[in-house]
Amino acid sequence: MGKLRVGLIFGGRSQEHEISIMSARSVYQAADKDKYELIPFAISKKGYWLDPERSLEIIMDENIKVVPDNFAGPISLTLRPFLETELDLVFPILHGPYGEDGRLQGLLEMLDIPYAGAGVLCSAAAMDKGIMKDLFKVHGLPQGRYIVVNEKEIKEDLKAIIERLDREILWPCFVKPANLGSSIGISKVKRAEDLEAALEEALKYDYRIVIEEYIKGREIECSVRGNTEILASLPGEIKITKEFYDYTAKYQDESTELIIPAELDEETTERIRELAIRAFKAVDGRGFARVDFFLTEDKEVLLNEINTIPGFTRYSMYAKMWEATGLKYSDLIDDLIKLALEWHRK
Repeated sequence: MGKLRVGLIFGGRSQEHEISIMSARSVYQAADKDKYELIPFAISKKGYWLDPERSLEIIMDENIKVVPDNFAGPISLTLRPFLETELDLVFPILHGPYGEDGRLQGLLEMLDIPYAGAGVLCSAAAMDKGIMKDLFKVHGLPQGRYIVVNEKEIKEDLKAIIERLDREILWPCFVKPANLGSSIGISKVKRAEDLEAALEEALKYDYRIVIEEYIKGREIECSVRGNTEILASLPGEIKITKEFYDYTAKYQDESTELIIPAELDEETTERIRELAIRAFKAVDGRGFARVDFFLTEDKEVLLNEINTIPGFTRYSMYAKMWEATGLKYSDLIDDLIKLALEWHRK
């Protein structure tokens, strides 16, 4: 049997473009070249697709931080190299909108190309924090209080939103774009006077905004993988020196500490793993995801969110938690590819 031809799609139109490139480089370096022929496809910030040759140049040159955008004309014309390439499977590493939200997955479904990771429904539901939290609520999963507001409501009656927060959420609170990752566009708001500015910042990225209660506690994460049988890793903990785990704390602040596995008692560890699996199932998950939690001072475990294409370098929390559970990075890539092919053959 010959090598599997695996398309590696990265870059993309979201604010997490640079992180996607880092993840793709890591997968390309670690994947077993005796099993797979990796064929990269970079996507620029404006949505233009590069051919495999130019995409490989970006993979191999770590000085390149952004996919070049010197194109003109319709995006569809740049899809031709991808459409003309025979692939056995696609491994999408596109974080955020236009990659993690079901749009790419829908294209691959139409082309009948197997792909690693969550399907269309799960990708879309998990990407939208409002829909995701509504699904958690329907399934009786523990989480903090939240409300969802849209741009029209914000522009027409900010006072009503403040009054609702006074009743339902209290201060401080977090203001987030409904559809984005890597803590981009998020503000911690300590008083009503600062809400408008935080909403304006979040509206730069989405027209729907999620406002959540502030939960004092430890930040715990757990990796999951599987199709019908879901497995959960040992949890990890993030310790930060900043006020909250924003983009800078995640990717630039060297004082951010990752503790893997997290220092938890056995009962709490198993509770987190159980809830991670339940959360994944609640959004119709398959493939893989990272599930994020808060652990309060009285040991209450509360769901924060689920990420269907988490950071995927060998040093990212997702991979490191599996490594702590006994699965090394290259074997993890193997397993996710097997899960994708298994699902597609159903």
